[in-house]
Amino acid sequence: MTLSQDILAELAEIAPDSALAAARGAREAATRHAQGSYETLFGQQDNDFPLDERFAVAARVAKLHDSDALAAHYAGFGIADPTSPRLAPALAFARLLTFTPVEATPSPLEALIRAGWTLRGIVTLAQLIAFVSFQSRLVTGLRLLNGKSITVAQTPVAAGFWHTSPQTLSGKRAPVRFTRDELHWEPWLAAKPLAEFSPDEQALLTKFGHSDSSYFRLLARNQPILEQRTLTDKGIFYTPGGLPRAERELAATVASKVNGCIYCASVHARKAAQLAKDETAVETLLAVTPGENLSDGQTPGWQAQIDFAAAISVTPPALAAGHLAAVEQQGLDTLAHLD
Repeated sequence: MTLSQDILAELAEIAPDSALAAARGAREAATRHAQGSYETLFGQQDNDFPLDERFAVAARVAKLHDSDALAAHYAGFGIADPTSPRLAPALAFARLLTFTPVEATPSPLEALIRAGWTLRGIVTLAQLIAFVSFQSRLVTGLRLLNGKSITVAQTPVAAGFWHTSPQTLSGKRAPVRFTRDELHWEPWLAAKPLAEFSPDEQALLTKFGHSDSSYFRLLARNQPILEQRTLTDKGIFYTPGGLPRAERELAATVASKVNGCIYCASVHARKAAQLAKDETAVETLLAVTPGENLSDGQTPGWQAQIDFAAAISVTPPALAAGHLAAVEQQGLDTLAHLD
């Protein structure tokens, strides 16, 4: 088998002359770099994380998201033995990050290191899990927009739980509630020292403003994947037309509430409040407690968008035709739906 030239269009059955294809063309950067992430992740010849292991993890993560066609696509390349001493902890890590990322601790990372995984391999593994989770949701959303059948899981659509430990691993004070304040993230694995990057790699870090960030210097242990991820992110959030910027940040805040990520939510909620000029609505969203409905107390427009974003963010996704109908009633066009 060979990698697809446009895996999302293939699995979502998007006709080249359709309105959805035109919308994807308008979002050329996000479309191109989502495909680029796929090609980079599954094109690297890397002893830290061989391809047969990558396909095995990708197939498992797609299956956990009820994305059967995507799982079959990855399994078709030939996969490593899932019971091997090296791959078993990687698949356990994948399941943890897929269903309950808030329960992650340093212990699974230590298990991977004991099984022979390098820091670069672990970073690539985490990026692959995150990407296939993203990719699975894109397939679901695109098929819904394209009028194709989708699997609608019965997953509860509600706010998730979050970390409540008052200290980080190093003993520093940790946030225990959602906030728009600027927070400082602390890695469990060592970021790559800036001096260990080549001049070209340092220039790329500088280009994206990542040189002083331990978060990005950790992800830059596999810099080609980080580059595609960064360019995809910019194509999603920083493009004209379609869904207003504030509401893109709103959707990301919702996903962070579902996943229980206080750090991600702080970034997106701060931007959503600034761009929408509505601190009250954003604070109402941040204050929703675990198990409760995320759209309570919002305007009809934001209720529809929050419900849509929450339904596609739970695992497996619970997105259904009713969610699309609700946002269509708000007058959003195909490009906004895609955003």
